[in-house]
Amino acid sequence: MRTTVNLDAQLVEELMRRHPGWTRTAVIEEGLRALLARDASIRLAALGGAAPHAGRPKRRPRGMR
Repeated sequence: MRTTVNLDAQLVEELMRRHPGWTRTAVIEEGLRALLARDASIRLAALGGAAPHAGRPKRRPRGMR
């Protein structure tokens, strides 16, 4: 998707220095993915074990790891 945004140039340049070879698009997409992951972990932590109906997870048989 094409969109126009105003970004902090210093922030983008710092990320480009930390990830040589990445395009600006790749840096911005990774930042969006990181934001989504952080948001998901915050929401999961907020549940605080509040899903008693979840049940036990299935275990893999030995040797299948």
